[in-house]
Amino acid sequence: MVDVHVLLVRDGEVLLARRSGTGYADGLWHLPSGHLEAGESVRAAAVREAREEVGVRVDPADLAFAHVVHRAPERVGLFFVAGTWAGEPYNAEPDKCSEIGWFPLDRLPEDMVGYPAEALRGIRGGEAFGLYGF
Repeated sequence: MVDVHVLLVRDGEVLLARRSGTGYADGLWHLPSGHLEAGESVRAAAVREAREEVGVRVDPADLAFAHVVHRAPERVGLFFVAGTWAGEPYNAEPDKCSEIGWFPLDRLPEDMVGYPAEALRGIRGGEAFGLYGF
């Protein structure tokens, strides 16, 4: 399974959303993200997830690949940085998210989903690839 993650970074801070009511990692912070749908490119999926989850419009050309994580046992997560976006982020899925917040890239919250936290550390360190859960 492939999932995409979008980093919206402003003034050295990254936007995170606290999961709620999803049955997966509820109560933990996570990047705007989701699964690739059939027939969808990873860029199109990243654009869709940013719009669905935090209400911003991202041009696919403004997405820069930043990192990939192979998460045990059979998931691959692709991380993209949005260079620019239109609109002010807001909680566009209150049934799946309890709040959003900006966090310094070098001081992520402790209560964050593990593999995106590791990916963000890898991105800060200039690493394009990471393993999680092996």
